[in-house]
Amino acid sequence: MYPQPKLLTNLVIFNSRFLGRNLSKTNSIDVSELQHFKQFTEEWWTETGHLRALHSMNRLRIPLIRDGIINVAGTSQQKTRYSKPLEGVTILDVGCGGGILSEPLARIGGNVTGIDPNSDLVEKARSHIKNENFKLEYLCSSVEEYAVNNKEKYDAVVASEILEHVSRKEEFLAACVSCLKPGGSFFATTINKTFVANFLGILLAENLVQLLPKGTHQYEKFIKPHKLHRLLGELNCKTVLTNGLSYNVITNNWFWCSNDSINYALHAVKLKQM
Repeated sequence: MYPQPKLLTNLVIFNSRFLGRNLSKTNSIDVSELQHFKQFTEEWWTETGHLRALHSMNRLRIPLIRDGIINVAGTSQQKTRYSKPLEGVTILDVGCGGGILSEPLARIGGNVTGIDPNSDLVEKARSHIKNENFKLEYLCSSVEEYAVNNKEKYDAVVASEILEHVSRKEEFLAACVSCLKPGGSFFATTINKTFVANFLGILLAENLVQLLPKGTHQYEKFIKPHKLHRLLGELNCKTVLTNGLSYNVITNNWFWCSNDSINYALHAVKLKQM
């Protein structure tokens, strides 16, 4: 089952969207963001470093993806108890960065392809696999480029911590969905376009407290859940779940919550053609 939302009051909540993914020169992604995020390459797998919030988010987003795929497939929930519940499931991790999400998904059986336009991060991800026996590969590519020869190939497509850095979301989402099989699942985690998100994520975190480097976020790139629902609907996808996320910077923990005014997760299913 999906994790149930909780009403939480955190003393400190801030979004860590800058930690998510690296970007490059494509028709939906800004080159300036590529250079900004490149600075985190060497510490990508340091769980106590600048990327600690991204590592911590795995505690929520991996079960979300796992359970969502199992629910859509109509498989018994007992499968979640297996060591490799996603065995045989093909997954595309878009904007995989250094592999923080791709690798754990492969560990639980997923046949994972991670793509990212940042060659340094792709090499970082590859080097971290070492001799593990994963069904996991990394490619340096934008999703628009990759989608050309990979139509309807995947059971699930994941775009976690990337949408808030994408300029042309319609083109980006269209490419993601085109890689998805009919009946497959699309997962996203991103940031809402609200006053409170702007205040906490940019004005406070970047400009005043300097928890994040200045210029990490641009408010105009944030997206409201209802707009994301609409864009996915236009691509023949039905949203089946939207849930709020909150982050406590003191404890480095993410929580499900009913408030999606800052961070939220989404699961949509690509409808089968009649």
